Amino acid sequence: MEIFFTILILTLMVSLSGVAARIIPFQIPLPLVQIAMGALLAWPTFGLHVDFDPELFLVLFIPPLLFADGWKTPTSEFLNHGREIIGLALVLVLITVVGIGYLIYWLVPGIPLLAAFALAAVLSPTDAVALSGIVGEGRIPKKIMAILQGEALMNDASGLVSLKFAVAVAMGTMVFTVSGATIEFLKVAIGGLLAGIAICWLYGKSLRLLSRWSGDDPATQTVLLLLLPFASYLIAEHIGVSGILAAVAAGMTISRSGIIRQAPLAMRLRANSVWQMLEFVFNGMVFLMLGLQLPDILTNSMNLAEADPNVDFWMLALSVVLIYAALMIVRFSWLWAMQQISKRLLKKKPMEFTSYSTRELLIASFAGVRGAITLAGVLSIPLFLTNGDAFPARYELVFLATGVILFSLLVGVILLPLLLRGIEGMDKTAHRHEVQMARAVMAGTAIESLHKMEERLAADTEENIDPELVKEVSSRVTGNLRRRVDGKEDLERALYAENLERRFRLTALRAERGELYHLRATQKISNETMQKLLHDLDLLETLLIEKEE
Repeated sequence: MEIFFTILILTLMVSLSGVAARIIPFQIPLPLVQIAMGALLAWPTFGLHVDFDPELFLVLFIPPLLFADGWKTPTSEFLNHGREIIGLALVLVLITVVGIGYLIYWLVPGIPLLAAFALAAVLSPTDAVALSGIVGEGRIPKKIMAILQGEALMNDASGLVSLKFAVAVAMGTMVFTVSGATIEFLKVAIGGLLAGIAICWLYGKSLRLLSRWSGDDPATQTVLLLLLPFASYLIAEHIGVSGILAAVAAGMTISRSGIIRQAPLAMRLRANSVWQMLEFVFNGMVFLMLGLQLPDILTNSMNLAEADPNVDFWMLALSVVLIYAALMIVRFSWLWAMQQISKRLLKKKPMEFTSYSTRELLIASFAGVRGAITLAGVLSIPLFLTNGDAFPARYELVFLATGVILFSLLVGVILLPLLLRGIEGMDKTAHRHEVQMARAVMAGTAIESLHKMEERLAADTEENIDPELVKEVSSRVTGNLRRRVDGKEDLERALYAENLERRFRLTALRAERGELYHLRATQKISNETMQKLLHDLDLLETLLIEKEE
């Protein structure tokens, strides 16, 4: 029962953290609020203690989070920015693992070199979700954010795969050579990507068969979708390739393959709602877990400093600042180097970085905050080696990773709003024009389809529809659409008219719902009839509200 109550308490805290982040007057980012709430729960006054299983933590939280990130990432944009993403998510990760690893080894005497590489590996992934929690959606220019999202998606995988290599060598289960590690990395990485694509393809085939047998039952299909990232991860790990990359590949494949697009409406609505909820809960759980570990991390670090004369708590705290500064210097230097390489060697097809100003390079650098993946990675480091000895310097690794996460969030809270000041509104205007253009083009296509439908109905002798009625309905629907494509003033007027019509429809719909409850209360209709009609009204209201937003 204890673990059940713990899960309930954590879920409640995640829900309340969203409320707290909105009502706190200082606009503290949600990840920091969740960390603070977790630390308060673990404080001796409340004393909530969670027995932490690193392997379970990695399996439970990482696959769905990476799958959701892959699902949201537009494949075309990802491929268009492939060179930039590879440069940041692969080359920069390798530079970070080697360079920052040696820095940590030199900076903190008690940490062996392999353990330092393991820490550098978990510090290399950036967190786009934590970044959105700091600056909000749409605040960072699109040309920067598209690359940051792709980088965060892939460096999660490359960083955690690098961590597994470092831990395997430290555990004595693998002998490191450059050629051997390169071949093994390619095998694990390519195998993981292929496994994720194959499992997603099999899922799509299974979904079509189940649709025939179950009659498009949205509950069954949604549950199967929830199991997909875990299946991708576990099957890939079982066959000896990267489960992390398999989850990423499955998420990107499902958005590209049309599996969800071709699914029934009820399943799509339910799946989107469920995944939004799960992503919020799982990310919140990760940051709450960080907060829950904070008192123990601080206590153990202080006790270790007292017991071991080679460890100084304040030197560890200073090391956090120095490591974060080194991460930012390496990141900015590599971004600048990629910009120069693009200007000099890629003049025919330059990279996106070529157009970045120094200010935008700084935004891209400090936007590389650390978050859930870094925490999950460092906490997944085993407690013991294969011979039963404690993993070397594990407490220092956890302390330093935790400190870098917190410090990167705090620096991001302070610096990013300052760097973004004055350039926030440009993307909003461009986005508004883009939406207007898309609506006009869509309206033109819709008008053509309506004309074809009108002709088809007029020629259909079986339905025997009154031609005047067909013309009247077609003209009414076409009227609003035509105003969208006739010019800017007519477009604005059309959008206002549509918004006014939407408000009338919502008012009528909510009145219908109220009357439906009244009919049920007076026993004039059955509960089954009420539920069926409520479902239809909910779908209509969802459509109208989404249009309004």
